Parts: sequence; structure tokens; C-alpha cells
Amino acid sequence: MDQKIIQLHDHYIETGMDRREFLKKLSLITGGTASALAILPMLEHGLAHAETISRDDPRLNTDYLDYPGKTGNIRAYFARKKSSSRQPGVIVIHENRGLNPHIEDVTRRMALEGFTALAPDALSVLGGTPADPDEARDLIKTLDSDHTVQNFIAAVQYLKTHPKTTGKVGVIGFCWGGGMANQLAVKTQDIQACVPVYGMQPATADVPKIKTALLLHYAGLDERINKGIPDYEAALKSAGIDYRLYMYDGANHAFHNDTNISRYDPKAAGLSWKRTIEFLSEKLKT
Repeated sequence: MDQKIIQLHDHYIETGMDRREFLKKLSLITGGTASALAILPMLEHGLAHAETISRDDPRLNTDYLDYPGKTGNIRAYFARKKSSSRQPGVIVIHENRGLNPHIEDVTRRMALEGFTALAPDALSVLGGTPADPDEARDLIKTLDSDHTVQNFIAAVQYLKTHPKTTGKVGVIGFCWGGGMANQLAVKTQDIQACVPVYGMQPATADVPKIKTALLLHYAGLDERINKGIPDYEAALKSAGIDYRLYMYDGANHAFHNDTNISRYDPKAAGLSWKRTIEFLSEKLKT
């Protein structure tokens, strides 16, 4: 797909561009309204295809639950392998489209790797993630950032003290959630591993506050996010932070999301997931 189309769609997603304006600009690139409408399904998330691990997988216990957060009860999706043994915990932080079927599927994937996984819905404070992903995106922008971080820190505390976990907790976040994962690395010392996936970097002045190990995944074509890498990496080195950084050349932002067919990169997604599980196992299971 033409990279100009993907960049336009990135701008639409991140800035809240009016949909009519987006379609007008898309038509100019594709050569007409009919062509724009034909390509639109490839740009939208195909959430109907989000389930790679069945909700009823007999190997798993899954449920929705509420935990106490900064702003009141926060709804979350919970998944773990059926086992009497304790498992490390992993917080899964969604993209700027909220807690949708794709993120719930990623949570089940994490559970099958031997982690007790919890995916909070950051939009709980606004009634929960709506069905319309564009509406979810717009609502995400209205959240109080400090309160949202504290709600995710409360999720860490929930898993840390859960009777079915070992007390060790890691975090993985995608896109908007990757930026949030970086914020948790800065603002809590109760996580032992953090995996921001194409996430916005924290302020360099805050980097010395990080006490957890980091695994950083970036997409080679993600110009907006990648602008922050040099300063972040320099600050990480200066502060002596335990980190690993991988760049996936030729991949777009959101390459891990297999419901987004215009951006999904099976090779990058598979390799980054393999590295993630190895990293989380090393930091949380030993």
C-alpha cells in the first residue's frame, strides 16, 4: 500500500481529523471517491477477525472484573491458564481504540504463555470502550493523563497482590498503550519488566526514575514515534538503565495488530512477540 495513504491514516488517527476531510484527502491520493471507499476497509481494524485464541479455549480461565483505581472501579479483562500454581502477572495496555476484541485476544495469548494477564479499560471512567473505534479514539484524548497512569498503577498493585500470582508484574503496551507503559516505567517501582511497543517516549528528565528493565520495539517506517528514540536511548544509557531496543525495518506503526491488514507485518509481529515472551520469562519467571 502507498506509504502516503498510511501516513494520512496515521494523521487521521492521531490528530482527530474530521472523517469527511480524511476521505477527501484520501480520494486525492487514490484518484477518486470510489477508489478511496474501496481501500477504506483495508485501513480500518477488522475486529471481526480478532480472535486467534477462542474466548472459550478450555486451557484458560477468562472473565471481566473490576478493580479499585484512582477514579473508582476500573473494568478489565482477565485471563490465565487453568493451573493451581502461581504465575507472574502482566498488564496489557490497549491502543487508542480502547479495550477491544483484539486486545482481549492478545491478553489470552499472553495467558497461554504462562502469565496471569490483565487488560484494563482506560475508558472505564467514561462508561467503557464504545463499539465505534473512532469514538473510542476521541474519548481517549479527553482522559486525564495523571489519573489514567494512576489507574494502571492500581492494576499493577491488583496483580502484585493477587493470590494466583507470584507478586512479580510486567507491562506491555501498544501504540497509545506503549506510551502509557513508558509512563508506568517512570512512575512505579513495582514492575520488573516493561515492553512498550511503538510507544511515545517519556520526558528525558524522567528517565533516571526508571528502575525496571525495558524491551523497546519500534517500526522502521514510524517517523512520528521514532523521532524520540535518539534522546530516549541517550538518556537510558546515561542513567544505566537495563534496556534492549529493536527496530523492525520496513514495518509500519501498529505492525503487531493482526486485525489491521494494511499495517500488520507477520514477520515483525512474530519476532517481536517471541522476543517479548523470552524477555518477560527471563525477568518474571526466574
